[in-house]
Amino acid sequence: MFRHSIRTLLVGLCTLTAASQAATAVALAVPLDHHRATRTAARVLHTQTLSDLTAAMKGEAFAHASYTLFGAQADREAQSAVGELFRTTAQTELNEHLHEAATLAGTVGTNAANLRQAIDGETYEHQVMYRGFADQARQDGDLEAADLFTEIAADEGRHRDAFRTAFTVVTTGRGTIPAPPNADMVPVPEGMPKVKAARTKANLDTAMHGEALAHANYMLFAERAQQTGNPELARLFEGTAGVELHEHFAEEAVLAGLVRTTKTNLDKAITGEHNEATTLYPGFAKRATAVGDTAAAGYFRDTAADEAKHQAAFQQALDELH
Repeated sequence: MFRHSIRTLLVGLCTLTAASQAATAVALAVPLDHHRATRTAARVLHTQTLSDLTAAMKGEAFAHASYTLFGAQADREAQSAVGELFRTTAQTELNEHLHEAATLAGTVGTNAANLRQAIDGETYEHQVMYRGFADQARQDGDLEAADLFTEIAADEGRHRDAFRTAFTVVTTGRGTIPAPPNADMVPVPEGMPKVKAARTKANLDTAMHGEALAHANYMLFAERAQQTGNPELARLFEGTAGVELHEHFAEEAVLAGLVRTTKTNLDKAITGEHNEATTLYPGFAKRATAVGDTAAAGYFRDTAADEAKHQAAFQQALDELH
């Protein structure tokens, strides 16, 4: 997996949000006693540990989204085994690594708390982040990126409004949860960046990380809504998650030139996994150990070991590539 972030939780899932939600967070798919223990641990996690867990979530979400696209490119090159390797690794990053980090950080709360996180994130992206990115891209002559950022800003405003309506329904019991948006599947072929300014490239990277993390967290929020008997809210979160990944992330990936040849994609994956296995996660583990956050330290160590295995698998695939 690689690193940097992203977006709505660039936004709603920043470290301070994670810290504030931790007090009421509900871990998913765990027994009640363990759930209570996890919430207690989340309440007392050191600020740096929470920050590192958020960074881990951003990286894992971005890896999931990127590896999914890399898998599709491998299929186009008739490298089906490599495509499957990318897809299975993507699922590990999302369904194991990110999920475990979210549980430790107390990311998921009540339906109302989850909606508030989503509203805050979408508001920031609608009013501040994407509008600012559009202005900068226009100044730098990247007009296609400016148009995309403007379009996504409008989408995020609609997402915010839908979540606001849902929040009223959840907190008052009156009204109807909005229908979920429909995501258009945007293909991401191999290609070079379509923007020229370094600032636009950096903003695209930030935006892609944000969209990937928004997708991941909204899927967690959807799971929570289903668990609490609110399928309409679950569908709203799932539909919005689909837009973030299959439209926003994909459109940004096209402009950024994220997907290259399978050989290049494997090289990139190997570099990312090596950094996580040898530097990023061991550093997180060391900091967590120093402040007594032993559960988080164990998670970071275990994830580092997994990433080393991913690196080895990608290296083998590259060595065998024909």
